[in-house]
Amino acid sequence: MSDRAKQLLVVEDDVGLQSQLRWCFDGYDVAIAGDRESAIAQLRRHTPKVMLLDLGLPPDPGGVTEGFATLSEVLAISPETKIIVVTGDNDRANAVKAIGLGAYDFYQKPVEPEVLSLMVDRAYRVCELEMENRQLLEGAGSPLKGIIAASPEMLKVCRTVEKVAPSDITTLLLGASGTGKEVVARALHEMSPRAGEKMVAINCAAIPENLLESELFGYEKGAFTGAVKQTPGKIEYAHEGTLFLDEIGDLPLELQAKLLRFLQERVIERVGGRAEIPIDARIICATHQDLTKAISEGRFREDLYYRISEITIHIPPLKERKEDALLLARAFLTRFNKDQGRSIKGFDLQAKRAIENYEWPGNVRELESRVKRAIIMADNSYISVEDLELPVSSESEAAPFNLRQVREDAEKRAIQRALLNTDENLSEAAKLLGVTRPTLYNFLEKYKMR
Repeated sequence: MSDRAKQLLVVEDDVGLQSQLRWCFDGYDVAIAGDRESAIAQLRRHTPKVMLLDLGLPPDPGGVTEGFATLSEVLAISPETKIIVVTGDNDRANAVKAIGLGAYDFYQKPVEPEVLSLMVDRAYRVCELEMENRQLLEGAGSPLKGIIAASPEMLKVCRTVEKVAPSDITTLLLGASGTGKEVVARALHEMSPRAGEKMVAINCAAIPENLLESELFGYEKGAFTGAVKQTPGKIEYAHEGTLFLDEIGDLPLELQAKLLRFLQERVIERVGGRAEIPIDARIICATHQDLTKAISEGRFREDLYYRISEITIHIPPLKERKEDALLLARAFLTRFNKDQGRSIKGFDLQAKRAIENYEWPGNVRELESRVKRAIIMADNSYISVEDLELPVSSESEAAPFNLRQVREDAEKRAIQRALLNTDENLSEAAKLLGVTRPTLYNFLEKYKMR
């Protein structure tokens, strides 16, 4: 096969039919395989967009039906490839079964070159369109490396990251658990001048309080029982790179004072040591806690708060950025398809509606977990709402796509708010809405709100 020509793989064990099919397709670079092993070898080498597969291949020595085994293996390796299965005259049941397993289309023998050529052309074009669509989605959904978003809220976060990243200013990331604070922290690091150095992350809530100081600052030999050698801490390892302190709201009060000194002086002392060690590192902190409330309750130092929050970036929960849920779900589908060796094509309509309307209390982490589980458990080519274990969204709950309906819903809500805010004074409501009183009357009549 040439890399430039349109590539087609024909899997057929009949030598006469092989020759016939080879010359059927003008404009295609055709490769022939007579069994599963050679078909997979050709697939791995060329990754053709379209494949003709004879379901009637003879079974292997173990009795496995070769046609269906080849179909499953091809879809696992290259789910984008469009497979047209070729069957005998009276084999419609197997053709339907193949479609259910993920084949693109089927064709019943005897072969008519003109009809088969049209089917192959159509399959090739569909594959190209799907690839273009995926590229557009990936481009639109990845404003920054590692961040998948299309919502105005997250695009605002991305713009802030782009502005903040080139500086060394200490940054505080605020957001609920599972919203992607570490992903944003990594984007800040990778867009900074320190991108070529280490990013050292430590979760302040995951390490026991009695070990956290030595984990952060390191210790000298003999500093405590079991300290058999000098050991640098995480802060020291982050020298010239980035230090990410996750869940800083859980840092014990006595360590907050020591961290504050480091942030002010940019020097540390190891546990049991007296020498001051200068550290040059970018500091990024994150927490899901309300630090102003923690300050009022005496759990967090106010001076430390102002030191770590020179720039604060709020990461909204997934329920506040509905546009991102389905985009993220598709990205997870692509990743876990590859990881799990599956060829799930997408989400059915009910599953898409459920993803859009679910509140996602566990945020992006919950969505990731549900998609991963659904890919493992799914029996069909499309993930269902049952696979995701989500509540079914009714049609009334689903956001409409029709622009007129969206506009009318927005107009009704605005009129209701204006009437409530003016105690139903129509003249004042019309002023708030920026319309004349007769126009407001017309809207009230139109929406039967009189």
